[in-house]
Amino acid sequence: MDFSPKKKTSNLLLLIASFAIVSLILWNTNSFFKKFKEEERHKMEIWATAQSEFLSLPVDADPGNLHIKIFQNNTSTPMILVNKDSTIKVNNMPGIQKTDTAFIRGKINKFKAENKPISIEYKGENLATLYYGNSEVLTKLKYYPIALLLIIFLFGTVIYFLFKTNKTSEQNKLWAGMAKETAHQIGTPLSSLLGWNELLRAENINPEITKEIDKDISRLETITERFSKIGSLPILNEYDIVEETKNAYDYLKLRSSKLIHFSFNSQVDHVPVLLNKALYNWTIENLVKNGIDAMRGKGSIAIEIVPNGNWVKVLISDTGSGIPKKNFQTIFNPGVTSKKRGWGLGLSLVKRIVEEYHKGKIKVLTSTKDGTIMQITFKVKN
Repeated sequence: MDFSPKKKTSNLLLLIASFAIVSLILWNTNSFFKKFKEEERHKMEIWATAQSEFLSLPVDADPGNLHIKIFQNNTSTPMILVNKDSTIKVNNMPGIQKTDTAFIRGKINKFKAENKPISIEYKGENLATLYYGNSEVLTKLKYYPIALLLIIFLFGTVIYFLFKTNKTSEQNKLWAGMAKETAHQIGTPLSSLLGWNELLRAENINPEITKEIDKDISRLETITERFSKIGSLPILNEYDIVEETKNAYDYLKLRSSKLIHFSFNSQVDHVPVLLNKALYNWTIENLVKNGIDAMRGKGSIAIEIVPNGNWVKVLISDTGSGIPKKNFQTIFNPGVTSKKRGWGLGLSLVKRIVEEYHKGKIKVLTSTKDGTIMQITFKVKN
């Protein structure tokens, strides 16, 4: 897609602004996390100091309201207190059994990784060691930037696909409009040709000449019908895919270079399939012509029909230079072409005809430097 310099600059500025906003939010969140963590550390140090004084008190001494208030206020930070006699006290960790030593040891290791343990001392003597983890609020804050990035990513993805879908819809309408207009424009000279051909017949011109003109007129009518169907839902009728494929094959064989060797093979005599005759013939024509172009006008084209249960496969092979494996999917995108001339719409239209209109499948079955095999699959009508 081509963008004007002004639009490119606007998109770049929008991208830079979005990046700056996201960076600012992440930096601010990280700063707040660090500050909150420091405050939590300070709170735990106060708790440890109160615990140190409490442990140093005589058994019958009154601990005082301040110590009790400090102990009661800390209800969110999970902690494990290991006394010097190896007894363990667990706070703010409901459901934890002190007797589950393996679990307690695992929690201690986890807390040590999150926060540096606090040694509770009194007059140089170690009374206990406090291990504490991040509070629930701090844990949520830690993962907030990840959640924010995920939300931004999802929002950006939705916006991208929204614009892409809208653009694709607009392009489809444009191509459909161009196709219908082309069909309309062809209609006028086609009517004139019909009239002129009747006049030639009246002048007793060689019948072979008017017969060939009739063929070309019929061909133009087919092309007009094809273009007129683009953008509208085609009517599908039951046809024998073997017969229709053979008809398309015969038409192309008669009008192609003698340097092209054509072969047709069907493993069955009759296979009923719901088809739009004009569009299916267009599909075969596009694939065969692409094969001829890949062979530079000299080589072999083979069409084979293979039944496969409730499906039937139509294989179109050529002896051209092949398609790189990385391009197996992209060749069906609009505008993709290896030709110096052309708009790259042929395979895109083929894919739409096969998959959207006929509910079939199309893919590059194999491709090497010795040639390519394209496979179309349709459901057999029972």
